[in-house]
Amino acid sequence: MVATVTDYDRIPRILRLNIAGHPVDWVNWQEAVCLYAREIVVWTMGDPVLRIRGGHSRIDSMQSHVDIHSIVACQGKVMPAARAIPPLTNEALFRRDLNVCLYCGKTFADGGLTRDHVVPTSRTGRDSWDNVVAACKRCNHHKGNRILEESNMQLLALPYVPNFAEYLALTNSGRILGDQMDFLKKSFGANSRLLKQ
Repeated sequence: MVATVTDYDRIPRILRLNIAGHPVDWVNWQEAVCLYAREIVVWTMGDPVLRIRGGHSRIDSMQSHVDIHSIVACQGKVMPAARAIPPLTNEALFRRDLNVCLYCGKTFADGGLTRDHVVPTSRTGRDSWDNVVAACKRCNHHKGNRILEESNMQLLALPYVPNFAEYLALTNSGRILGDQMDFLKKSFGANSRLLKQ
């Protein structure tokens, strides 16, 4: 379904790929229009989500238009694994762990979760994807500055580093079109909890 002018605030973000077909980032519809206007969109996938209408030709009075697709691949330099480790944010962490406290197993809204360091930073633990889990405030407080053995707690799942395709899905959750998610899922790692949803 192509959006009309009044639907602009409901238009999903566009998945931008490099020319090799690797996901790069999300762009809004205005940025996507610029990519088309600069003629750097090489190929597209998915359905058109928006039609932008332009002016009328003096020659034949036809109105120009551009159909914006949900997935666009653009020209440019292909960076080899430049983003191998995506940035760690609480939003992405909570989505990676499906908003579940990995100690008690209960589901919480973002406001009820915290970032827990499996090995506390004060005890040589790092603030990295493979050392943090989503934890409810109660469990995080109970664990405190101790390691798992000292706190007599167990993890329900191991932390892992999401690849960049999974990171893009984590940071745009709830607003991803089916064709975009199908494309991203093909690149998810074997550990991805999003594959189990």
